[in-house]
Amino acid sequence: MRGGRFRHFLAIDWSGAKGQRQKGIALALADAAGGPPVLVERGRAWSRAEVLDILLDLPDDTLVGMDLGIGLPFADCGAYFPGWAKSPPDARALWALVDAVCAGDPDLTASSFVEHPSLSPYFRRQGNGEGAHFRCDGAEHGRGRFRITEQAQAAMGCKPYSNFNLVGAAQVGKSSLTGMRVLNRLAGRVPVWPVDPLPETGSVIVEIYTTIAAMEAERSSGRSKIRTFEDLDIALAALGSPPVGGSGAVTDHASDALLTAAWLRKVAHDPARWGPPGLTPPVARTEGWTFGAI
Repeated sequence: MRGGRFRHFLAIDWSGAKGQRQKGIALALADAAGGPPVLVERGRAWSRAEVLDILLDLPDDTLVGMDLGIGLPFADCGAYFPGWAKSPPDARALWALVDAVCAGDPDLTASSFVEHPSLSPYFRRQGNGEGAHFRCDGAEHGRGRFRITEQAQAAMGCKPYSNFNLVGAAQVGKSSLTGMRVLNRLAGRVPVWPVDPLPETGSVIVEIYTTIAAMEAERSSGRSKIRTFEDLDIALAALGSPPVGGSGAVTDHASDALLTAAWLRKVAHDPARWGPPGLTPPVARTEGWTFGAI
């Protein structure tokens, strides 16, 4: 049955920034029965804790896409943190470690993790530059360590960033670490594919990269951000979705979520999305995967 069983498709544009409420968080929902995707709004900016509450009370058979990395590179060096005796063995242990180290950080942030004296050297940080272990031995480029799924993204024409990179507007490291705190708190409640097997029934969370959705909506990786309703409706039409309507400016967070919700609805039934060639059991257990990277 694979992904054809889902009735709802929830896309979440995530944020790793400091603060209780985040203008960078957007949620959009598409229904399997059809119709345009719609924003899920509460009249004010979302907090990460509020999104966690949503994830703990999902409608039945919801496919949730979260725009963050569910793992860190592991396969390249045989460990998340090579040389550190306490490096966790798999993704769930990594999520638990991040949440435990950051237990005192407010708003589900993750500052304590990247400032930890044993962990800081593995990251590129604002004002601190590259840590001593930011690159794996023999790495020739300055983008840092990649997961197997990020190598697949690059082969598709995307421009991924290392989850160990915390510098620049396009970095996803902070979002990934804060997201891991959320994923740890969902343990036993909502499966996270492919760390967990795809269940026959019920809801499941996957990692998404909104650029993949934009590229399949006939936009280039360099033009993946959509900032007008007119352009959004053109992209939605390319995915076979009805338009959301409206005119003028739309935030790229909202457009990312709306477009990706429609994309999830379009592609979730495709078996190839759930069985990409590079997704081996060890990769699934340690690094996870980006849904749609094939």
